Amino acid sequence: MSKLFIAGAMALMAGNALAACPAVTGPDAGGAYPHLFEKAEFESQQGCTLNFSENPAISQLNSRIAGNPELLPLAQRLPQEPLVIAPYQSIGVYGGVLDGISKATESGTSDLLSVRHVNLVRFSDDLATVVPNVAKSWEWNPDFTVLKVNLRKGHKWSDGVPFTAADIVFWYNNMLMDSHVIEKPKDRFLSAGKPVKVEALDDTTVQFTMNEPAPGYLDNFAQDYAQPFLPKHLLEKFHPTFNKDADKLAQSLGFDDGYALVNFYYGQSDWKDIPTPLLRDKAATERLVKAGYTAVMPTLESHLVVEDTLEKRHLVANPYFFQVDTAGNQLPYINEINEVFIGDEDIQTAKLISGDVDYKAQAVNLPQAPVLLENKEQGKYTVALRPTIAQTTIAFNLTDKDIEKRAVFNDVNFRRAMSVAMNRNQINEIAYFGLGTPTQYTGFDADTTPFITDKQKNSWIQFDPKLAGELLDKAGVVDKDGDGLRDLPSGKKFELNIQYATQGTPTEVVEIVAKSWSDVGVKTTIKEVTSDEYRNSQTANDLSVLSWVMGRPLANIASNTETLVPPYGSFFDLRTGMLWSQYLDTNGAEGVAPPATVAEMKKLADRFVTLQAGTEESNKVGSQIADRVVDDLFIIGTVKAVSPVYYSDALKNFEVPKTSSYEFYRMYPYLPTQWYLGK
Repeated sequence: MSKLFIAGAMALMAGNALAACPAVTGPDAGGAYPHLFEKAEFESQQGCTLNFSENPAISQLNSRIAGNPELLPLAQRLPQEPLVIAPYQSIGVYGGVLDGISKATESGTSDLLSVRHVNLVRFSDDLATVVPNVAKSWEWNPDFTVLKVNLRKGHKWSDGVPFTAADIVFWYNNMLMDSHVIEKPKDRFLSAGKPVKVEALDDTTVQFTMNEPAPGYLDNFAQDYAQPFLPKHLLEKFHPTFNKDADKLAQSLGFDDGYALVNFYYGQSDWKDIPTPLLRDKAATERLVKAGYTAVMPTLESHLVVEDTLEKRHLVANPYFFQVDTAGNQLPYINEINEVFIGDEDIQTAKLISGDVDYKAQAVNLPQAPVLLENKEQGKYTVALRPTIAQTTIAFNLTDKDIEKRAVFNDVNFRRAMSVAMNRNQINEIAYFGLGTPTQYTGFDADTTPFITDKQKNSWIQFDPKLAGELLDKAGVVDKDGDGLRDLPSGKKFELNIQYATQGTPTEVVEIVAKSWSDVGVKTTIKEVTSDEYRNSQTANDLSVLSWVMGRPLANIASNTETLVPPYGSFFDLRTGMLWSQYLDTNGAEGVAPPATVAEMKKLADRFVTLQAGTEESNKVGSQIADRVVDDLFIIGTVKAVSPVYYSDALKNFEVPKTSSYEFYRMYPYLPTQWYLGK
């Protein structure tokens, strides 16, 4: 055999070796970050060149996306710089339908939202490290006032149009800051209460310039449901700022004006599971598709909606998704997601027992755990009990429409009385099977925040009916007519009704709370309502007693202090002091003036977001915030416990989360794009 032939054969073998990348998987896989590689990083480390493969069903799936163009070849669909995912256990197989349950449209949907969600960055599964996602990299200036974010070359929207820095600038300047679209921008996207300067330096570089140091600003995007990008190429056609004929075009499509069509697509909310155009007005979407537009907004998510009704939502894989596995397979592996709406907890439990669901954590309350565990072999699923960050909390409406009740609720003696009247040990034993810990609400996750003290956690949580009675006497809530029940200071009957939704509060908790309060003379009844009914009543200032899960990790609050100032949370949280919020928003023109402690908390919160989390100064201010939270008792804690996480035995590459937590956005840290369905 000639030396020339041998040399040629060796060269061919070397070339083949360079072309074949190893399918790297497992717990120790990853480059600069666990389970993640940038393409160039992976190829350099492995001495190979990635070859890419697509889902064999992708053309058929794309045909179900109303108005989406015919597919480009895979090489033109993937970015030049895809994010390479090293699966938790094994390279997956394509296909299947991920079955899930939610309460209703916009209610109990964050489980499945988190599965398809993307943002600039995310928290890794250690829940501490911010890692790349849509963004390839980022850098801060030394004083945390300028953030530069680098995007992926060649990244495309789900309709094949390039995604660029202009889409982020458009989201901020022309949607978030346009009162025709969003009446009031969210505080967490401002800096010192004023807009951030957001500009595209080039197609793949966007720069955020703050008004003061904001070291946690990027962390917003690591756990937030709001996505800081929108498809400019679609929405600018109907946006009057960009198209002088926008109104005329929109009217030709059956809409009142350009903004009406912009809002038809966008929905005026960053919450992704508001009704899509398919549910809002099917006839209108058909007109849009006929005119050459997509039925729903293009997305960067792993799956997009193709069916949306009052009974269910169905999604298919995004053919332009930007992630691949280490074997070069475009993700996601799972073809479809089917989300059925079931509001009744008993019916939901029956569906879980029968094994009709692949993953569920939200609104699976601990009292359901015994029957789920009892039937897991028959249903072929697993239930893991995981610690929570938030806990069920109770609050009184500090701006109640009933002026006399409002005065009582604003007396700290009353709030302290109702806190020590709660039998938290009984709540723990009955609602949480003794697996929880009675804990006061401190604003922060009491278990993982280093500056939270035992004194703060235990403030006003002792079960002491005698002390409760003394404090109620101080508040002027006494039995005036001798019937054994306490009355308002005027002598009017005083009765509380706790309206609650099981998505936020287990029934057993409110039953025990109501009995405890009734036992100290404050007659209390309960009424179960849907999540939507609860939230709408709360926002309309129609509830006297409020209950929802509250509490967030340090990193979350360091970037977003909305739960520390009126109304103490978004539409999806517990909200009290609605009229205080209105007063502050209108500079006193409307609403009710809050007490001085609110202004003091605002000063602390404003200072806190300028400090780097974990530093001595940040911890000092954080401790002062927690002191004020437990002293004010505007929100009262109950028991911090564990919560079930349910998943099918057929769901592969599933990592049991460290916490059953909305605060890190459910499964978003655990790479659900690499899940697949096996046997």
